[in-house]
Amino acid sequence: MDGICLINKPAGMTSFDVVYHVRKAAGTKSVGHTGTLDPQATGVLVVLLGRACKALPYLSGKTKEYIAELTLGTKTDTGDIWGKPIAAAAVPTVDSAQLEAVLNSFLGKSMQLPPMVSAIKKDGKKLYEYAREGIEVKREKRPIEITEMELLQTVPTIRFRVVCSNGTYVRTLCEDIAEKLGTVGTMSSLTRTAACGYTLAQCQTLDEVKQGQFQLVSIYEGIASQWPLVEAEPAQIPDIKNGKRLRLNSTEPIVAVVEGQQVLAMMEHQADGIYRCLRGLW
Repeated sequence: MDGICLINKPAGMTSFDVVYHVRKAAGTKSVGHTGTLDPQATGVLVVLLGRACKALPYLSGKTKEYIAELTLGTKTDTGDIWGKPIAAAAVPTVDSAQLEAVLNSFLGKSMQLPPMVSAIKKDGKKLYEYAREGIEVKREKRPIEITEMELLQTVPTIRFRVVCSNGTYVRTLCEDIAEKLGTVGTMSSLTRTAACGYTLAQCQTLDEVKQGQFQLVSIYEGIASQWPLVEAEPAQIPDIKNGKRLRLNSTEPIVAVVEGQQVLAMMEHQADGIYRCLRGLW
């Protein structure tokens, strides 16, 4: 079984739990996903099966959309309401215009400090593993970009929509918003509404998948929605499958070379005008 399965992840389970159930239902170990969702978060989880796993770097997309809730007045050790409260502060009186101004101040590129509960590795160990041991380690800020912010609900629980680059931590964004409002806050809800070009409306439930009711997007459709395509000439196909460099009818930096509805390879344009194979996908 090869393809892309779009699942609305329920709250209370990890992304790996979802992968486990998909593996069991599909009868294969070749299952992965394009980006973790927190256990209590819900929404779009893009799961890859079979040969689609080989295309993971090219199916992950560049942005994600979330709807988040920020509860003001309390700060926790995890940045969400499921953590231990570590600070409290008064909730300021602010109107919609003030809130929108604060949200819009986060638009654009910036540097963000990842939370200790993230899966980023430090010295071969994930940050959340250090956090479970009560150890806080030094982290480097990472570049992020926020392209859209929309206020949906005002205080005391602020609800907003955000479109951001991969690697953006919404729980940290919530804390930063609270700080700009002169108080503390914590993320109280998170739903991923879009990822890799797919929306929540396109997702199926995990229960459907458990029953073997797979609604797969093809690898071709997934790649075609994100990358320019170049149709391979019949004489080129053996060379493509042998990983040889080729001259293609394109000047795009990266292309997907296809034979009809089958993706053969992802290829990168070189300085000499020749394309080299990045990943074979046949």
